[in-house]
Amino acid sequence: MELSSILKPEAVRVLSAASSKKRLFQEIADVAEATLGLDAQVVVDGLLERESLGPTGVGHGVALPHARMSELESVSGVFLMLEKPIDFASVDRQPVDIAFALFAPEEAGVDHLKALALVSRTLRDTAVCTKLRANPDPVKLYAILTEAQSMQAA
Repeated sequence: MELSSILKPEAVRVLSAASSKKRLFQEIADVAEATLGLDAQVVVDGLLERESLGPTGVGHGVALPHARMSELESVSGVFLMLEKPIDFASVDRQPVDIAFALFAPEEAGVDHLKALALVSRTLRDTAVCTKLRANPDPVKLYAILTEAQSMQAA
């Protein structure tokens, strides 16, 4: 599985401001609706439902919100870089400025877990996160994300 198969270039955005986790989820939902054809309200509800089980802020300014969507046929993602970090109730209590949301079909099973592991592995790399934070351009962000994975595979 490759990031380029999960993430479309048009699903990468830079967000100037999000005042809360719920507002961030709305922004993610708007991008998911525009690029993946998902219903924005269903996306917000799915992300909030998953978040109620425990925070998806994994630390070091990174959040990996995710949800299952019956409308999808394959695992898909949305990447948002926030210009101003927000409180996300992360495991390390650090504010979040990188959010990679994953959406999987109801029956995705192993593919959903593989995608989460792939994104997590990519964003655990401090060099990758440093590059992302230094390049607030969606085209460059997409290149960094997809290049990072090919570098890890080598």
